[in-house]
Amino acid sequence: MDDVTLDPIDRGLVHALRIDGRAPFTRIGEALGVSENTVARRYRRLRSSGVLRVAGTVNGARLGHTSWTIRLRCTPDAAGAIAEALAARDDTSFVYLLSGGTEISCNTRTRSADERDALLLERLPRTRRVIGVSAHLLLRSYALPGTWLGPAVLSPEQAALLRPPEPDGDAAADPVVTDLTADRALLGALARDGRATHADLARATGWSESTVRRRTDALRRAGVLTFQVDIEPRRLGFHAEARLWMSVRPSALQTAATAMAAHPEVSFVALTTGPTNLVAAVNCRDTEDLARYLTERVAALDGITALESAPVIRAAKRAGPPLPL
Repeated sequence: MDDVTLDPIDRGLVHALRIDGRAPFTRIGEALGVSENTVARRYRRLRSSGVLRVAGTVNGARLGHTSWTIRLRCTPDAAGAIAEALAARDDTSFVYLLSGGTEISCNTRTRSADERDALLLERLPRTRRVIGVSAHLLLRSYALPGTWLGPAVLSPEQAALLRPPEPDGDAAADPVVTDLTADRALLGALARDGRATHADLARATGWSESTVRRRTDALRRAGVLTFQVDIEPRRLGFHAEARLWMSVRPSALQTAATAMAAHPEVSFVALTTGPTNLVAAVNCRDTEDLARYLTERVAALDGITALESAPVIRAAKRAGPPLPL
């Protein structure tokens, strides 16, 4: 990955793509006050250098899937290989090596009880180099990576020019009843490149461009298909990533989770099952900033009785396809 420094236009482009990963370059240029050619050139530079990519992702909640956050403790020689194996699965995201490189954190979704049992009760425990597995069901999300406030640089007026239509109905309502078998090629192509042209998607699926456009729009309107910007936080000036696991008094849980979701350092926070009931991902400028966040911002929240933190050493996978380790 090339060593590329992002200037204000690049940062505006990143924020624009976080609002709508498939926004036309003409609209992004209008919001940023630059030409369409400038936006296209900047995007191609960041994409080709490996700094940024847009990934199409499936919102499993709209399909009735369940989401889990998993922690694995491994033997020192095994963590890298196990992280790569987890990252290669199509049901995982945000696969991180933590602490001294002997712990892995990842999110996964399962479509059925059989899938859940196969992964959590059979495959992971049978790997001899995995010496501990802790799996927690994600019950409710309060902040998601796509809504992280840290990279925000555009004004509300600029952001309004880019905001895509809301999904039909309530995204938190009953799951959508749909069969994605026929969409597998389309979703795979969008996972690799969320800004692939309709012509490219037509070649990948064997469909016509009009069919590709119509189906992509339908999946977005249903809240099934979303687009996320995959970029290292350090590219945006955040050099200290960490995962937090907290025990919070049930009476204070809603208030604490809502408060954390509004913190610009927080890119993910969710209510979980298990001995800890709140999990979060934070991105800070440096280790001193992380220390300040933990001792001042988090410590000030009422109801937190225990806190465990682990720094992210390396990402094997974020929202998009696996990353090289």
